Amino acid sequence: MAIVRKRYCNDAGFTAEFNRVREFLIRINRDKVVDEGFLWGRWEWMFCLRIILDTANLSCIGLWEDEGEIVALATYEQSIGYAWLIMDPNYNYLKEEMLQYAQSYMKKEGSIKVLIDDTDQELQDIAALEGFRPTQEREANAEIPIKDYNIHYTLPDGYRIVSMAEEFDLKKYHRVLWRGFNHEGEPDESQVALEERREQLSGPHVNLHIKIAVADPDGNFVSYCGMWYEEGTDYALVEPVATDPEYRMLGLGKAAVLEGVKRCGQLGAQKAYVGSSQQFYYNIGFRPCSNKTWWEKKSL
Repeated sequence: MAIVRKRYCNDAGFTAEFNRVREFLIRINRDKVVDEGFLWGRWEWMFCLRIILDTANLSCIGLWEDEGEIVALATYEQSIGYAWLIMDPNYNYLKEEMLQYAQSYMKKEGSIKVLIDDTDQELQDIAALEGFRPTQEREANAEIPIKDYNIHYTLPDGYRIVSMAEEFDLKKYHRVLWRGFNHEGEPDESQVALEERREQLSGPHVNLHIKIAVADPDGNFVSYCGMWYEEGTDYALVEPVATDPEYRMLGLGKAAVLEGVKRCGQLGAQKAYVGSSQQFYYNIGFRPCSNKTWWEKKSL
């Protein structure tokens, strides 16, 4: 049966179409992780961040189906202009068609960038023939082998680990992310701002027991690590991580991440991935596992 290409629905909710894509991302990585850079947790986190998600262009996302089953996905994360091409390895022959689709439907201001693994010479060759050129923009991924790693951390006196399941406090959550991502001053605590934070923790597959915060002696959240794990899979995803600038270099970020990793290991994860090459992650036990480059084509 011929492969059928479709457009994603124009609904930003956690729809049946959303779940079909999520199930595709789980399926292609079940036996062996083939694309650690865009796991199902990243897809769900994307839809949890409605404040920055370009919902007007969701129909630009492309799906390829074989007998009704999704076998490939061309998507953006926040807005068009950047495209990820994700496919079942049995359908690698779709690479050229997917690249051409991204050119046609996902350009922004005359430019399209596509992320290509540095080891994927086939797609590099296709992109070069289509007029794409590599840029200095890159994405790196790292992993930690949970089963082989002795997870250990210490906290300063008076600090404690708490999960969002134990203390679901939107103001504390909002503040640690606001401060942790280097915004100055105190955050807006309006109902609208707090509702946006609630949405981040309201995805259909969010597990609040693996959303980890470090609380200071006064009970404020000063470091945070969000984890994503699906029962029956052997991997977890770290996203996001933030520490209040006033509390850095105390080992709090390390504690939050490793506690989240440990809890995912207890649930069945054998490894955890993070989309980063920061020395912080390497220092606490993560190892580089892939590097990808953004290739760009500009309209003449």
